[in-house]
Amino acid sequence: MTPARLLPALGLSLLLSACAGNDLAEPPVPLGDFALGLNIVVADKMEKVPISRNATVEEWEAVMIKAVDQRFGRYDGTRLFNIGISVDGYALAPPGIPVVAAPKSVLVITANVWDDAAQKKLNAEGKQFTVFESLSGDTVIGTGITKTKQQQMDALAYNAVKRVENWFLDNPEWFGLPPKGSTVAPAVPTPAVSIPASTPVATSPPISPAPLVAPVSP
Repeated sequence: MTPARLLPALGLSLLLSACAGNDLAEPPVPLGDFALGLNIVVADKMEKVPISRNATVEEWEAVMIKAVDQRFGRYDGTRLFNIGISVDGYALAPPGIPVVAAPKSVLVITANVWDDAAQKKLNAEGKQFTVFESLSGDTVIGTGITKTKQQQMDALAYNAVKRVENWFLDNPEWFGLPPKGSTVAPAVPTPAVSIPASTPVATSPPISPAPLVAPVSP
């Protein structure tokens, strides 16, 4: 989405929200031999919706790096994958807005992922996500009243990085897993059978051909 179109899109989205639950205490979902390599977040080109609390570039970079580390740092594989995220735009619901017009906080990011050993980008184009605060009683009346700015940013960062993880799960072949929907089981090698040198091997005696007998004349 181009910068010129980002702000109107965010403005129209402020009345929407999505549901999500915190799953960081649960075992991570399978991602092959995944391990988090570089964790890069940039926010120097982000845009802010006019009706919003202010948040600095440094604040967004810090909260997103923390969310990526909390989710993907749980993996202990041996293949490193580097994650890069840009913060494209945001709105943090401000305090003092009437319930009937309570805006919702929203965050727009673009994600990319690289195979570190191969020095190869795995997605052809950056994947953009738009996320909202999780649906709750707080979001109904406006989290500008019920939550601090930091709480809003933490919730949005959590939801955004969860979406990145779901995107990875839609592309398991990036991480050495069978493609999504594949019914082909991985081949299991058959072990070779060897005979120890000390084991006698039974052999049949050679069969000599029967001698040819010339017929005897009477």
